[in-house]
Amino acid sequence: MRVVGLTGSIGMGKSETAKMFSAMGVPVFDADAAVHQLQSKNGPAIPAIEKAFPNVVVDGVLNREKLGKLIFGDRKAKARLEAIIHPMVADARQQFFKQATLDGHAFVVVDVPLLFETGGNTACDKVVVVSAPAAIQRERVLARPRMTEEKFTDILNLQTPDADKRAGADYIIETDKGLDHARDQVAKIVSDLRKWSHQ
Repeated sequence: MRVVGLTGSIGMGKSETAKMFSAMGVPVFDADAAVHQLQSKNGPAIPAIEKAFPNVVVDGVLNREKLGKLIFGDRKAKARLEAIIHPMVADARQQFFKQATLDGHAFVVVDVPLLFETGGNTACDKVVVVSAPAAIQRERVLARPRMTEEKFTDILNLQTPDADKRAGADYIIETDKGLDHARDQVAKIVSDLRKWSHQ
C-alpha cells in the first residue's frame, strides 16, 4: 500500500482538499477525525485520559476546553496525552490500510495536520502540501470563532513554516484561487498518483 501524506498549516484549506480527494474515490484517513472519535463520549481513549488527567471527564464526556488548558504550554502534560492517543491513532490507521488493501486500492491519502512537525513525512511515499499566501491564511484563521491574534501566533510558532513544507512537498495545491482551481489541481494529482502507484 502506497501512502500519500496530505498536510498544510492552519487555515490553508487542507480539510476542503481532503474532501476533494475523497470525492475522487481515494480513501482518506483523517487523523483529526480519528482523535475526535477516540475522545468522543465513552470513546476508547476516555478511561486512560480520565486516569491521567483527573476532573477532565464527566459522565464519559471529555471537557476539551479544560484538557486544552492543562496541556497548553505544558510539554510533560502534552506528552502524557500523546502517549495515550498516538498508539490508538496508529492502530486505527493500520485498520484503515488493511481495509483499503482489501478494497483493491493501490494508494491512500493520510490527512495529518502536523505531518512535518512529527516527522510523519518520512513514512510517506509522496507528500502533498496545501498552501495559500500568508495574508489569506491570516484572514481565514482570524475569522474563526474564539480565535485571537495571540492564539494564531502561538499556533504558527508550533508549526513548520509554510516555505519549508512547500520545499519538502512532491505536490503543492494552491487554495487561494477558488474551489474549482483547487479541484483541478487535485484531479491532476490523482491521475498522476494512479499512474505512479501502478508502476
